[in-house]
Amino acid sequence: MTSRVRPTLLPFGIACLFTLIALSSFWYSLGRPVDLADASAPGARLQCVSYSPFAKDQSPFDQPFELRPERIDADLALLAKRFGCVRTYSMIGLEAVPALARKHGLKLLMGAWVSADPVQTRAEIDALIASANANRDVVDAVIVGNEVLLRKETTAARLVALIEEVRAGVEVPVTYADVWEFWLRHPEVAPAVDFLTIHLLPYWEDEPAGIEHALREVAEVRQVFGNRYAPKDILIGETGWPSEGRQRETAVPSRVNQARFIRDFVHLAEANGWRYNLIEAFDQPWKRASEGAVGGYWGLFDADRQDKGILAGPVSNLPGWPLWLTISLVAWGGALTIAGLPTRLRSATLLPVATAVGAACMALWLELGEITSRHLGEWLWTGALLMLNAVALAHVALMLGSESTWRRRARAWLDGKAGLILLATGFAGAVMALALVFDARYRSFPSAALLFPALVYLARPAIASRRETTLLTALVAACIAPQLYQEGVENGQALGWALVCLLVTLALWRSLHQSKRQIAIATTDIRNQTA
Repeated sequence: MTSRVRPTLLPFGIACLFTLIALSSFWYSLGRPVDLADASAPGARLQCVSYSPFAKDQSPFDQPFELRPERIDADLALLAKRFGCVRTYSMIGLEAVPALARKHGLKLLMGAWVSADPVQTRAEIDALIASANANRDVVDAVIVGNEVLLRKETTAARLVALIEEVRAGVEVPVTYADVWEFWLRHPEVAPAVDFLTIHLLPYWEDEPAGIEHALREVAEVRQVFGNRYAPKDILIGETGWPSEGRQRETAVPSRVNQARFIRDFVHLAEANGWRYNLIEAFDQPWKRASEGAVGGYWGLFDADRQDKGILAGPVSNLPGWPLWLTISLVAWGGALTIAGLPTRLRSATLLPVATAVGAACMALWLELGEITSRHLGEWLWTGALLMLNAVALAHVALMLGSESTWRRRARAWLDGKAGLILLATGFAGAVMALALVFDARYRSFPSAALLFPALVYLARPAIASRRETTLLTALVAACIAPQLYQEGVENGQALGWALVCLLVTLALWRSLHQSKRQIAIATTDIRNQTA
């Protein structure tokens, strides 16, 4: 036994060393800090920022809910260090905001939430008028409704009537806020307001702009509005970029892209004398329910009120990369422990690399699951696919590892279950591929979840039920082209998912081919025995 093990020790050690360096470099490259010019000089305050008072465990959809004055007080104290103003969107539950804004030296763009519910809308309007009149020293302007025309919850005529009612009842400027297109679709609203509040969100455009062109589009729209509606002023009421979530065409959410957009926008706005409000102060996890993962990650601070580095200093797309490296190393070390010291030279060099790929995929999938999972069902799905990867990783370790008795038995058991593992991979691939064709707008691309199992069972075909395998092969393969057509070939995340779907398809197809070969061999043996 000694003579068989020792020749593999040196190449195995060298392979482990280089794999460790590669794994560390991979995670560092994801989290490497990037230097950008700060949004403003140290100590200077930016104009305004959108503020929602919900803690990370709260949602406006939870009824009844109680806003926490101490939370609002702490939030405004933090924001006052960076901004001179905050924008709010509703009156109900935020009655304490004007006094707290005054306490911290902040001005308010105070909004009333207009909806299809006439009773709720009336309460919002009445509260807006009363608060604006009682707090004229801190209220710079009031906003009657936010994207209500976009949501089709009222008519332009009804909205104009509400705006005129508020203008007659307050002494501060009155405006309405919506995506810029809806001002053009409803020109009758503009004469009713003192100034226009337009939303410019390049990520959410029907034809999303990549970070390289986003500011140019913002500037073009701002110029159009400035020329068309002069002498009325224009407030860019929302602009920003998400730090997490799915790519839309060439628009890629990331912290670095968010920082680049925000900082460059502030420089552009200040140079042109634009009024602006950034979206938004804090990440809002509750928005993921209606907008997918991306909805929860527009904040300049995270949901725990920690600075994301968006406004100043170096910024990292994955500041927690040492944690994910550690998780990868633990999974890798576990796989190597299961494998033991390989006895074959080829396995000695292949084992560290193959198991490191599996460990990295597990950590990548877990990191995506942390971003996208909102409730128990989604966490269970994340956990199930994590277990699928863990089983595939163990299988690879046993296939390439040493030849001890218990390892041979464990490998034989997993060999017998390989068909089920492949079917589970195909089933997960079909479910997620179909979802990304028929309900794609808010879904992230789960490439890391299936990459490793697909590679394993493509390289080593597994025998599974032909009927189920044929069905899953057809479903996954049929989704590749329409998904790419919808997303566009410039979407790198979509291309990555298409590649994973192709690998899953090939692994399933090889299973069918292997099954046919075994049937043919068995038939030939029977004929020979009969003859």
